[in-house]
Amino acid sequence: MRQEISFILNAASTVADVSPGMLLVDYLRYDARLTGTKIGCREGDCGACTVLLGELRDGEVVYTNVTSCLVPMGNVAGKHVVTVEGVNGPEPNMIQAAFIEEGASQCGFCTPGFIVSLVGHCLERGDRDATAAISGNICRCTGYKSIERAVARVADHLREEGVDSVSDLVRTGTLPSWFQSIPGRLTELAVDEPAREAAVLVGGGTDLFVQRPAELEDESLRFNADRKELREIRLERDACVLGGSVTVEEVARSTLLNSLFPDIPKFTKLFGSQPIRNMATVAGNIANASPIGDMTILFLALDASINLRIRDARRSLDLREFYRGYRDTALGQNEEIESLEFAVPQPGTFLNFEKVSKRTWLDIASVNTAIRCHVEDGVIVVAHCSAGGVAPVPLYLAQTSAFLTGKPLVAETVREAAVVADGEIAPISDARGSATYKRLLLRQLIYAHFLPHGISWGDLQ
Repeated sequence: MRQEISFILNAASTVADVSPGMLLVDYLRYDARLTGTKIGCREGDCGACTVLLGELRDGEVVYTNVTSCLVPMGNVAGKHVVTVEGVNGPEPNMIQAAFIEEGASQCGFCTPGFIVSLVGHCLERGDRDATAAISGNICRCTGYKSIERAVARVADHLREEGVDSVSDLVRTGTLPSWFQSIPGRLTELAVDEPAREAAVLVGGGTDLFVQRPAELEDESLRFNADRKELREIRLERDACVLGGSVTVEEVARSTLLNSLFPDIPKFTKLFGSQPIRNMATVAGNIANASPIGDMTILFLALDASINLRIRDARRSLDLREFYRGYRDTALGQNEEIESLEFAVPQPGTFLNFEKVSKRTWLDIASVNTAIRCHVEDGVIVVAHCSAGGVAPVPLYLAQTSAFLTGKPLVAETVREAAVVADGEIAPISDARGSATYKRLLLRQLIYAHFLPHGISWGDLQ
């Protein structure tokens, strides 16, 4: 099923007559003939297909770097797509020159992704880590030291030139001048309201378009990623509410969530690369029902409830009741996850997330776990603990949580809690480790939850 999708591609106003499920990388290479965007893994891991997506928010264009191999054309409507060709000028810009001068490119296959990600970094406001901006880009031949030196040159240039706006980037030759017209052009761009009924609901698409991209190109799709009512993080009375289309990166950068739990950005860095976090939604991670879904494990520990909707009918249930079996949820046909909510923490509450995977960063967990504890006068008043990779579903550790509640926060309590947890899990041996290994991991990670709170490894032996 084809339809016309309006967007801006680099400097050109574009109307693409394509299937909404067609992947952006294929449109760029085979229809638009912009072959600087490369095809590598087609799973969002290598970053060779990185582009920028710009969308209007409160009158300003916000750019995020995304892997175009996982972006359906339906999620491009009304936005600005920037490829490496879009940042080219008569001479290499500041970023490209830094890569040349530091020898940060050899075969060049991965280089466009690095350049585009760094352009996205330049377009961000605030004090951001330039190295983190390229976390989703892999190079197999140059060696990262030369790339890191090039990134450092970019960061130095931004600081020395006082670059803080698109006009500054145009002034210094980093961006073409037409970038300054994009906000007005996006404002004028008419985008049809998305259909409300469809066979397949799509959020960020970071899992769906890995699993079955060819099939989805011919499906009737409903796109939720840009629905404003699903993109809010807000307080309602004594609860924090997150819309289903809030992304992982928006969770990490939320002023509200950071005020409640300052370690949120540290946790989310373990959830995937920046381009994936820019697309992956909270609702998608939960509906995917992976036994090791990182966001799901975090929200189970927050004792979150989930709000579901179909047309005008709504219902709510505890997140811990949402999972009925392996990849089986309580989500009804045509029902969507409208929002999640959890109680605002009382003073004395801490939240922690731990994860072990074959790679420390950007990898799927062997075992992950989270805990939320409210402690008063050395006593755990309330505890909620969860674990992934140790059962067919993301597991709320009900017995462990009940055991911890009311106990003194001492090493003996933690040791005994780990024993209780071992009794309510059922890991299997697979590519990520043996069942015995996973049991050991969970014990050690439960110990790790309490290390910042006056308990040492020596106390736990």
